[in-house]
Amino acid sequence: MGRKLDPTIKVKRGPGRKARKQKGAETELSKFLVDGKPFPYCDFYHYLPCQLLPIERAARKQKKQPSKKPESDDDDDEDEEEKDDDDDDEEEKDDLKEDEEEEEEDTVQANIDETEKFILPAAADRAKEGLLPMDLQTIHQRIKDNVDVLSHFSEKREEGKERSEYLSLLRSDLCTYYSYNEFLISKLMDLFPVSELIDFLEANEIHRPVTIRTNTLKTRRRDLAQALINRGVNLDPLGKWSKVGLVIYDSSVPVGATPEYLSGQYMLQGASSFLPVMALSPQEGELVLDMSSAPGGKTTYMAQLMRNTGMIVANDANADRLKSVVGNIHRLGVTNAVICNYDGRQFPKVMGGFDRVLLDAPCSGTGVISKDPGVKTGKDEADILRSAHLQKELILSAIDSVNADSPTGGYLVYCTCSIMVEENEWVVDYALKKRNVKLVSTGLDFGKEGFIRFKERRFHPSLKLSRRFYPHSHNMDGFFVAKLKKLSNAIPTTPRETGL
Repeated sequence: MGRKLDPTIKVKRGPGRKARKQKGAETELSKFLVDGKPFPYCDFYHYLPCQLLPIERAARKQKKQPSKKPESDDDDDEDEEEKDDDDDDEEEKDDLKEDEEEEEEDTVQANIDETEKFILPAAADRAKEGLLPMDLQTIHQRIKDNVDVLSHFSEKREEGKERSEYLSLLRSDLCTYYSYNEFLISKLMDLFPVSELIDFLEANEIHRPVTIRTNTLKTRRRDLAQALINRGVNLDPLGKWSKVGLVIYDSSVPVGATPEYLSGQYMLQGASSFLPVMALSPQEGELVLDMSSAPGGKTTYMAQLMRNTGMIVANDANADRLKSVVGNIHRLGVTNAVICNYDGRQFPKVMGGFDRVLLDAPCSGTGVISKDPGVKTGKDEADILRSAHLQKELILSAIDSVNADSPTGGYLVYCTCSIMVEENEWVVDYALKKRNVKLVSTGLDFGKEGFIRFKERRFHPSLKLSRRFYPHSHNMDGFFVAKLKKLSNAIPTTPRETGL
């Protein structure tokens, strides 16, 4: 009666069905034992696992089989026994559920405590780590915990520890886990917040999607996409920002050997390489210079935008690389290009008066680490400064090659596949001081603004018009694009202060 009046009170009424089954299984198991030992067994009672398995299997089978009850005319006793069994089952389920909830709460609490209690290793422990190989999984977990502390430093810092100590440990762990040299990791830590830095490093471990550019001199993107789909290529439009790009996910045929490719209907080209040509926006009938043209992707893109009118001078300082430019120009049906081999720094002495100039400057390649992992350990500060010095010479030559009095142009686009400030904003800021130019909008409606201040350096405020692109943000190679308008052909004799 008490159970019916108060259903919240659970009273145990002796062993239920599960208890009886367990007892029956133990009885059956005892049949397999001789003097308390499993049978058969070897001389020294070293039990063989293969002989024990059938015994365990028999016991488990016995547990699963329903026990047979003798038939009885007493239905009331049977009903009462079934109710007891049901009550016991419900009680066991409730107990099991409570145990699971308590265990889950304990696990969550343990995880929280473990996360909050990130302790910096002592100097002696870190010295030992340099001598003994460490588990990468342990390092990865420590990186995550360290980033979490740095992101909430005031709440989660260890008493008496400085931020510099956490950053020093993070720098060391990132070098070990991602295989970078300490110089490059330090430069990247200056560029990105620690949480974004991990995203950048992870993105560099993954290859960028394969993208192609439709050659509108020979076909339309819709027709090309259909032809490739019929050949078993899985593709999509590149994005709203491009009318000619396609991204390829997978293909049952080699994308670089299809009849469409060989006939010049498309060009294999990274998505980031579309951007400088779009920013330059060459017009029909203009005289355009591509100062560093190999392998010819940007040159042929300019030709299709100009509809094979005007003239493009495709120059490169490396004669061997010009072979690929010649091949691509012929394959894609470009007829308005002239190829030459000069050092870009001397080009104003060769010819000038261009309406537009594109300078894709040679750089350290820190934006294309996914393509060239050797950059991780092969670059140091001397390499960065050496590239920056060459880029400053090239950008002044490119500006001097532009005709400021051009009725339709007078523009220069400077771009690199580097994310280093020394090779990008620093170079453009130098050009603003040395020549009569100003920065204008690139016309690209996405990408991050360029830096106008970086550490102790201060750049011209108009550098926010330049654009930066990152692998983890835009799923394309790291790139920098800046567009300048030449105001006067006169070369200033003293450095300009404002760049306006």
